[in-house]
Amino acid sequence: MTTIAPPGPWPDLEVGCTDEDREVQAVARRLADEVLRPHGILLDRLTDPAEVIAEGSPLWDAFERFRATGLGDLFRPDPEADPVARARLTGIVNEELARGDVGLAISLGLSHFHQPWVELTGNAELIARHCDPSRLEIGCWALTEPDHGSDTVASPDAYFSDPSRRPNCVARRDGDDWVVTGQKAAWVSNGSIATVAVLFCAVDEGDGIAGGGVFVVPTDLPGVVRPRPLDKLGQRSLNQGEIVFDGVRLPADHMVVGPDFYPLALEAMLGHANAAMGQLFVGVARAAFEMAVEYARERHQGGRPIIEHQSVKARLFSMFSRVEAARSLARRVNLFNAAEGQPVIQYSIASKTFVTRTAFEVASDAVQIFGGNGLSREYPIEKILRDARASMIEDGCNEVLGLVAAERF
Repeated sequence: MTTIAPPGPWPDLEVGCTDEDREVQAVARRLADEVLRPHGILLDRLTDPAEVIAEGSPLWDAFERFRATGLGDLFRPDPEADPVARARLTGIVNEELARGDVGLAISLGLSHFHQPWVELTGNAELIARHCDPSRLEIGCWALTEPDHGSDTVASPDAYFSDPSRRPNCVARRDGDDWVVTGQKAAWVSNGSIATVAVLFCAVDEGDGIAGGGVFVVPTDLPGVVRPRPLDKLGQRSLNQGEIVFDGVRLPADHMVVGPDFYPLALEAMLGHANAAMGQLFVGVARAAFEMAVEYARERHQGGRPIIEHQSVKARLFSMFSRVEAARSLARRVNLFNAAEGQPVIQYSIASKTFVTRTAFEVASDAVQIFGGNGLSREYPIEKILRDARASMIEDGCNEVLGLVAAERF
C-alpha cells in the first residue's frame, strides 16, 4: 500500500506572494530558527532582567544578525512601496520571527518605531541621527503610566476627557520649549535600551488624556532616568522598563502632534499596534502547534507514537484549525488596514484579542500533549505558554480593548 509522507513545513495558503516574497520569508524563517529561538531560550533563563540588556548578552547578537538580513527595511517608512504588498510581506515576516521568539520579534520590530515620528519633526539633526540605517538606533513607545494602563487607550470613555484626571507624566510649555516631568510605567517595551522615545503624554493646556501630545525624546537628554528593567512572567527576552522624566527640556519642534489631533494619533497607533500583535501571535500559536506535532511523533505510549492515538489526533486537529482561523483573521485585517490607508480600530482589536487568546489556548493544549514534560523547563513549550499569556494584557488588556471596539458598533 502506498502512503503519503506528511509535509515538512506546513503549507502556506498565502495568495499573491511573489518569488521575492518567498525568499524574504525564507530569510526570516532561518533567522527565527538559527538565532531568535535559541537566543530567546537563553535570555528567558537569565534570572536578572538586567543581564538581558548587559554588554555581551545574546540580545545584541540578535540585533546585529537582524540588521545583517536587511529585514529591518520592512519596518521603515517607504512612500514608494505598494502598501498592500508591503503589508502582506510584513505580516509574513512578523509571523516567522515570532515563531522563533516573540519577545525578540517585538523588540526588533519596535526598534524602528520612532522613525516616522522623527521625520515629522523636520529637524535635520534628529533625522540624521535617529534615522540613519548604518547606526543601531532603538525606538520605544512610551504610553502607559504607573496609575494608568489600558484606560489610556479608552478614547470613547468619558474618563478619557476628564480634566480632573491626574496623569503621571505632563509636558508644560516654558517659552519656546516644552518641559516634561513625570514617569512612564515599567511596561515600556525597549524602554531600558531605547536611544529615542516616542512619548505620548498629557500637556498642561489639555483636557485629560484627550488633550495630550506626542513628543520625540532622545533618551540621552539631561533628566531622562531609566531604573532597572522589569522582571516578569513571560516574554523575558523583551526588555521592558520605566522611564522617568525629571524636567526634561525639549525644543518646540520635538512635539509632532498637539492636543487637537492627539486622540486621532492615539487611535491610529493603537490600531497599528493591535494589528501587529495579531500577526506576531499567529507565530506563537504556530510554534506551539508545531512543537506539539513534533513531540507527538517522537513520544511513545502504549507501544506506539502518541500521534496515533485518537485523542491526540483530535486535539492536534482542533489546534490546527484554530491556528489557521487566527492566521486568516490577522492577515485579512492587515491587508484591509493597508488598503484603507489607516487602521480600522475594531478590526485591529478583533485581530489582537482573538489571536492572542488563540495563542494561549493552543499553547495550553500543547502543554497537555507534552504531559508532565510540558511542565519541565527542559522543553520549550512552557516558555511558549508564558509568552502567550502575557499577550492578553500587553498593548491593552483584551477586556478593555473589546469595550473600546464595541463603542464603534
